[in-house]
Amino acid sequence: MVSLIVGILMIAFCVFACLPAGMGLAWSAEVIAFLKGASPVFAAFIGLIAVLIGLADIKDKKEAKKEELAAEKAEKQQKINAEK
Repeated sequence: MVSLIVGILMIAFCVFACLPAGMGLAWSAEVIAFLKGASPVFAAFIGLIAVLIGLADIKDKKEAKKEELAAEKAEKQQKINAEK
């Protein structure tokens, strides 16, 4: 509940800070400059996370395939043992 209230207050502050002069803090030019500077860093960070998720997905698929092959092998072994 507290986090919801803090989140709403932060959003309200953001809107107030970006309003034009006379109505708010008129930080819109500074906010735009920050966003222009932070965008490449943010994009690189998201790209790095996407690569790491992709590598983890590939690893999980390999492990799942190994488990599936082991299960099939165990099933075949059970059939052979049941026939004896």
